[in-house]
Amino acid sequence: MSFTNLGLAPALFDVLAEKQYAKAYPIQQAAIPAILKGKDVLGIAATGSGKTASFVLPLLSNLQNNLVTKNRHVSVLVVVPTRELAVQVQKVFQTFSSGLPQKVKSMAVYGGVSVNPQMIALQGVNVLVATPGRLLELVESKAVHLSAVKTLVLDEADKMLNLGFKDEMNRIIALLPQKRQNLLFSATLNDDLDSITQVLLHQPEVIKIAPQKETPALINQVAYFVQEEKKGPLLRYLLKNNGWQQVLVFASSGFRADAIADKLIKNGIDAEAIHGKKSQWVRTEALRQFKAGEIQVLVSTDLLARGIDIEFLPCVINYELPRSPKDYIHRIGRTGRAESPGDAISLVTPDEEHHFKIIQKKMGRMVERIETEDLNLKGY
Repeated sequence: MSFTNLGLAPALFDVLAEKQYAKAYPIQQAAIPAILKGKDVLGIAATGSGKTASFVLPLLSNLQNNLVTKNRHVSVLVVVPTRELAVQVQKVFQTFSSGLPQKVKSMAVYGGVSVNPQMIALQGVNVLVATPGRLLELVESKAVHLSAVKTLVLDEADKMLNLGFKDEMNRIIALLPQKRQNLLFSATLNDDLDSITQVLLHQPEVIKIAPQKETPALINQVAYFVQEEKKGPLLRYLLKNNGWQQVLVFASSGFRADAIADKLIKNGIDAEAIHGKKSQWVRTEALRQFKAGEIQVLVSTDLLARGIDIEFLPCVINYELPRSPKDYIHRIGRTGRAESPGDAISLVTPDEEHHFKIIQKKMGRMVERIETEDLNLKGY
């Protein structure tokens, strides 16, 4: 279906054409009309399905006639779990608002950097994309006010409403007007989130594009069964023999991510590690270099498992398995996005084999198994 049939402001059509958005994805076809009508929405769709544009476009369209003009009072609040996702979502708002007659100023705020420049830059902001901790800090400093928010968006809603963010989210929601539009988007939905949304959402339009157990068909999943001491050589073997220009490798901790990246560099492979203990500048620069193709391998914790869009990423490798099956789905969903196929490879040790069986059961899909006992890894 064409975007021109969804009720969007005609001013958006030029930028859609310029960015070669010819056809709306299913989540966009369902969510855009509902959001334009002011309905609450719960959108569940697989990673890489176009969720961000499905709320950015109608919100920009609605704001053309409904901007809050009081300074430091935002119209739209988008809350996300990570700094990287905050930057990415704000860029989508910025991209699509570039040609609008009614100017919409958007901004991303997050921790890990000085708060003062953010406080100054919040002048005249209409759309604020924020991580919870920094948002509350800015509210307490009276740098931004939430009393005029017309629409609340929770991106990666299952993450935002779990125990890790629960207290902060309760404080944020208490600051918002009771009468507002609520939009919750996620790739997965669990029972806890389902019960919370019944309180947060009012007669929502529930949009489920893909069953929870289904993973994108464009992702070719393979598991290499390997002894722990051979994981490093196997990783280097795969990187050197498959011709991938970009590979995202997931590790269990920042310490492990650093160690894996260091070993790759010593073996002549361009690599960088990214995790929560690194400064925001280092994280931003590493992600920029990776997206630009300046480094071949980015080794990350689950920091990059959610929401981050790396266009045409050919391969994701789980050096270590994530704790939960949901996180596995989010990780491999960084590839196989927007109709581009990709490979998702897991390196599974004997100690991880039982956990991997649970992941496959929850996912509702068996993954091809490859034994590595006869693989010659000498020299890697």
